Amino acid sequence: MNDNDKQPGNGGGTSPWMKSLLIWVAILFGLALFVTMLDGRGTADAGNTIAYSQFLDKIDEGTVKDVAIGRDVITGTYTSGEKFKSYPIQDATLVPHLRDKNVTIAAKPDEATSIWMMLLYQSLPFILFLGIAFFVLKQMQKNTGGGAMGFGKSRAKMLTQKEGRVTFEDVAGIDEAREELEEIVEFLKDPTKFARLGGKIPKGALLVGAPGTGKTLLARAIAGEAGVPFFTISGSDFVEMFVGVGASRVRDMFEQAKKSAPCIVFIDEIDAVGRHRGAGLGNGNDEREQTLNQLLVEMDGFEANEGIIIIAATNRPDVLDPALLRPGRFDRQVVVPRPDIEGRIKIVEVHMKKVPLAPDVDPRVIARGTPGFSGADLANLVNEAALTAARKGKRLVAMAEFEEAKDKVMMGAERRSMVMTEDEKRMTAYHEAGHAIVSVHEAASDPIHKATIIPRGRALGMVMRLPERDSYSYHRDKMYANLAVAMGGRVAEEVIFGYDKVSSGASSDIQYATGLARDMVTKWGMSDKVGPVEYAQPEGETYLGYSSSQPARMSNKTAQLIDDEIKMIVEGGLNRAKQLLTDHIDQLHLLAGALLEYETLSGDEIKKLIAGEEIGRIDADPKSNMPRAGTSIPKTRRPNGPFGAPSPLGA
Repeated sequence: MNDNDKQPGNGGGTSPWMKSLLIWVAILFGLALFVTMLDGRGTADAGNTIAYSQFLDKIDEGTVKDVAIGRDVITGTYTSGEKFKSYPIQDATLVPHLRDKNVTIAAKPDEATSIWMMLLYQSLPFILFLGIAFFVLKQMQKNTGGGAMGFGKSRAKMLTQKEGRVTFEDVAGIDEAREELEEIVEFLKDPTKFARLGGKIPKGALLVGAPGTGKTLLARAIAGEAGVPFFTISGSDFVEMFVGVGASRVRDMFEQAKKSAPCIVFIDEIDAVGRHRGAGLGNGNDEREQTLNQLLVEMDGFEANEGIIIIAATNRPDVLDPALLRPGRFDRQVVVPRPDIEGRIKIVEVHMKKVPLAPDVDPRVIARGTPGFSGADLANLVNEAALTAARKGKRLVAMAEFEEAKDKVMMGAERRSMVMTEDEKRMTAYHEAGHAIVSVHEAASDPIHKATIIPRGRALGMVMRLPERDSYSYHRDKMYANLAVAMGGRVAEEVIFGYDKVSSGASSDIQYATGLARDMVTKWGMSDKVGPVEYAQPEGETYLGYSSSQPARMSNKTAQLIDDEIKMIVEGGLNRAKQLLTDHIDQLHLLAGALLEYETLSGDEIKKLIAGEEIGRIDADPKSNMPRAGTSIPKTRRPNGPFGAPSPLGA
């Protein structure tokens, strides 16, 4: 499709704003015509109006040629041919006076108004009023998807190939989900292939996955591959404040789909209308449940809707009504997971096609450093890298911009304008160094990617760890290692600055450690005293504080035991961190000093520093945090050297 096809007036019809302009011009023209018609009755008798005394003077002068005398007006013509008119008074001498001056006299009959003209004069205001009202209602109908006279009309939008064709080539990183949906495409292309063997295509497919994993993109790819009409609507578009509107819109949507069958109907965020019935406060008669009932009937009721495939997406499958998920409705649930490292490489490569890249950019390195990222997160990462390069005035996006964008996405934007005292900076440096030292000496901990004391987001500093590979389950030893790493910052503050100088900076660390320990005890059965019993509160819908799921039941004694076990596990991590930092106090001072001097260190630099090697770190430029050649960190530093004050525990 070329650009000319999109322009109004080139075969594409009149644009909406032009139609509105023409309607308003017609309304104004009608008003002007009405005013003109009313005024025309008074101006029909054209001529110069003169006073009656002037009229008598003209008669005396002999300049009046003829007159026509009516009941309300006298019209006439001067000898020069000019017309005039005047309004009479009771004067019995007028006719003899005219005869004396040889003026031709005629009687002017009263004008008889036509019955049609009278009807037009009386009905024209009402016609104009109805026209304006009709125009306003049409505008409401366009803006509200049915307006005052059409609330029950479906708001589903039909997408065609002209609006950007998406195929499976545009979907990367979720190969298993794509393969499951290719069967639907084959059915739409060749239905007889399945009908020969008595097979029936699933009537519906439910895409389940976290936000940003590509559920909507998959649905559009199915329509693009099959080449059939594609209707899209959101679950919230069904429900209105008026009872019965949602059910009416469901019926209308399926009526539209039948006319375009075979077709695909995509319902995004179906949990807005498909939640458990009977869980609310409407006793089963509220608007949302009526809409769901109608949707259930349309999908699998007495009347078959052949050729219509329903695809829905949600990230909350646990709240959907069981009747919606049974065979015959959403027969197939397709899980759209977060991509693994190979999937992330493909996704990054797809988004990099539109970005001019420098030779040092490696998609695999970017993918390895972004575990847990969804497709939308990776798209945002590439976009942030391009924006960063543009701000720096570069023509190519290099690996440095991708690293900076990754830090911004994962840790937040740098807050270099934040003013911190020297004591606060030292406290932050030792806090982050405590996390890093414990992580290095815990064998089960993930490797350190970066440590920084530059404030980012809501944190004053951060130690980022990245796994070497994607993990789908966690072992007990790694959980204990994570607990020790989480408590390393607080322990470092206490070891270096004393018990009374411990700050509130470890609040998020304590929250993480407590949550992890609680899950270990109540969900994963990793407490010998509590045993392999689940005591976690189930996650379900909540109305006015009451959960629709069965709450966890336990005695007071069990609850006390769980609290004791959680405290014991967290304190075990704290004691482990204290032992490691006490044993490696020199490394703690060395790393904290390096952070104070250079603010940001990579994982490899931290390893070399702890091993006593020269890391070859070049001095950082304070504006861009990019290195400047010339200096390197010496192999050894004493605890009371330039990196900080002597340790209270002694060197």
